[in-house]
Order: sequence, then structure tokens, then C-alpha cells
Amino acid sequence: MKHTYTVTGMTCNGCRGSVEKTLNAIPEVTNASVNLEASEATMEMSQHIPIEQLQDALSDKYSISEKNIFNTAPIKAEEKSDLQQLFPLFLIFGYISIASFLLHITPWDVKGFMLDFMGLFYIVFSFFKLLDLKGFPKSFRMYDPLAKAVPIYAWLYPFIEIALGLMFLMRIEIPVALIVTLVILGITTIGVTRTLLQKKTIQCACLGTALKLPMTKATFIENSIMIIMAILMLLKA
Repeated sequence: MKHTYTVTGMTCNGCRGSVEKTLNAIPEVTNASVNLEASEATMEMSQHIPIEQLQDALSDKYSISEKNIFNTAPIKAEEKSDLQQLFPLFLIFGYISIASFLLHITPWDVKGFMLDFMGLFYIVFSFFKLLDLKGFPKSFRMYDPLAKAVPIYAWLYPFIEIALGLMFLMRIEIPVALIVTLVILGITTIGVTRTLLQKKTIQCACLGTALKLPMTKATFIENSIMIIMAILMLLKA
């Protein structure tokens, strides 16, 4: 017998693989296949398995439920435009920009604005990564070249962001912070560019896994803004 279930909580191919492996390990399951984009799991069973048993087998991060058996038509989630999906990212950028602007409006200080923008950027974005410190490294390794090669780097990245944020806000070793910014964001941008060119559908880890943001051109633009600011600040220095 074959059954289809809805599985929520998956944020990347690593999650998909983990769920698929766990479901296939259940004795009564002869074959399990998980679709990340549809948030579905299709299972062939030798006998019916209670939904409670399936949920107990999965991590608390995931939730599994039976699909509506009274409606044979597939239930599709409402499609959202890129702007709707990326609204949280734009909203955070707006708040950071306004806060930095107000801090230096009288008298207007371009250098101070840029330093505080970069500092707040790192602090705010590290906060969202720390909300799910276990899930973030898996998503980050999906596209960052250095995180793929050195797994511990993905775990350290949120703390690197905190350190850089404090350096910018407290005006500590600004040239060093700018150079490190160019290096780490440059590496990430290379990975983002590759992902976009390959047209892969993966989650952006810029705001951790708390917010499900797609990897789009906006992610590239986000990193580019920080890189351009860092270059301008170094040239002025």
C-alpha cells in the first residue's frame, strides 16, 4: 500500500535526506521518497503505520501529517512572488537603514552611517542564525565553498558576524573588519552566484533557518551592498 504525507520543517536537501533515511529505516516501510519542494513524503508500506509512530521516528524539528484523502486533486500551496517571499529580508534591511540614518542625520555623517549599517547588519543577521544553530550550518554548506570544505566554519560563522558587528559599532580595528568582510562575503557571493547559475532551488541561510527565504538574486544583491560598502570604506581609509 502507498500513502502520501505532508512533512513540514524541512529547509534544505540535508533535511530531505535525513527525513527520507529515517522513514526508510522503519521496518514496515518498504520504500520512502521525500520531495523537498512539495513538502511531501510518499511511502510504500507492508502494513499501515499509525501517524503517531511516524512522528515519533522523526526529529522534533519535523511534523508529519496525512494528506486530505477526500480530495484527490493535489493540494498546492499558494504561490508567492519573489517580493512576497523576500519581504522579511527587505523589511530588516529597511529597519537597519533607517536606524543607521537617524543615528547620523544631525550632522549628516556618511562614514558613520556606513559603519553603523554594517555593524547592525552583522548583529541582526547573526541573531537569526543563532535561533537555529543546529540547522544553519547544513543550509549554509549547501552553497558556501569554504563551509563545504571546512565544516566547522559554518558553525563559527554566526559568531564571526557578531565579532565583526561589534568591531564596526565600537570602531575597533575597522580596516581589519573591512578586509575580513570582503573575504567572507566574497567567498559566499561566489557560492551564491554558482547556485543561481545552476538554477538550484535551495534555501538562503542569510537569516538562518527561522525564516524560509529562497536563494534568489536578492541574496546576491544583499552581499554585494556590503562588499561595495567595504571597498568604499577601505578606499577612503
